[in-house]
Amino acid sequence: MKGKMRVYYDEEGDYLEIRVGEQSENYGEEISDDVTIFKDETTDEVVGIGILNFKKKAKSSINNLEIDLPIDIGLFARTIE
Repeated sequence: MKGKMRVYYDEEGDYLEIRVGEQSENYGEEISDDVTIFKDETTDEVVGIGILNFKKKAKSSINNLEIDLPIDIGLFARTIE
């Protein structure tokens, strides 16, 4: 999946969501307690992940948090004029 990465965090609900690529019709599939992956309805490609109770799962500090996402992200350098 290539495209922009959007990160949304709702502090009150303690919910983190990360989406990659253009918005498309998608569905969620719970892969473990409070963790949902979102897949494109047409391609079945993973387009995002949602984590409920994120801070609780991160155990106090998100400064050193590492999460393996089941997606590939294409990064490239762009010249800005």
